[in-house]
Amino acid sequence: MREIVNSTYITLDGIVENPGSWPSLGGFSGEGTKVQTELIQSCSAILMGRHTYESFAGVWPTLSGDLADKMNSLPKYVASTTLTSPTWNNTHVIEGDLVTAVRQLKEEPGDDIVQYGFGPVTRTLITAGLLDRLRLWLHPFFVGHGNSQDLLYRDTGVTRFDLVGTTALSSGIVILDYRIRAES
Repeated sequence: MREIVNSTYITLDGIVENPGSWPSLGGFSGEGTKVQTELIQSCSAILMGRHTYESFAGVWPTLSGDLADKMNSLPKYVASTTLTSPTWNNTHVIEGDLVTAVRQLKEEPGDDIVQYGFGPVTRTLITAGLLDRLRLWLHPFFVGHGNSQDLLYRDTGVTRFDLVGTTALSSGIVILDYRIRAES
C-alpha cells in the first residue's frame, strides 16, 4: 500500500503558514533542492488542500528543471469544496469525503504520495490514521508574529511519532523525518 508523506516547513517559533513571506527560506538551492527532488521523485502523486494548492499553482507551472518538471507532471489531488476550475496541469479536486478518497488513493498502484501543507487536510489524515510520515523542515529563525491559525499546533488527539531520520543542511535547516507510531 502506498504511504502518505507530509512535507512541511516550520520555524523555531512554530509558524507553518505562508513560508513565502518568511525572511529567508534558504535550503532551496543545492542540498535542499536535492532532498526535495529525491522526495518528489519517490512519489507518484501530490495531495494538498485548497490553500496550499493556490500558492503552489501560482508558482510551480512557471518553473522548470527536474523538481519543477516532476511537480508539474504528477497527478495533484486537492481537497476542496470551493475549487471548481483548477488550472494547474493534471489536478483533480476531491469534492466528497476526504477520508474515503484518500483510502482509495493509498490502495491504488504506484509510489508514495507526498502531501504538502499542514492544515485541516493533514489533521484529518492523522485522525483517520492515514498519514504515514511527517517530514518537518525546521528553519532556524523566529518569524516573530502570527496568530493561532499560523501555528503547527491545533487541538487534536495524542499522536506519537518515531524519528526515522535527520538531515542537517548547511543553511541551518534540519529536516526531521518521523513515522507515525501505530498504537496497539
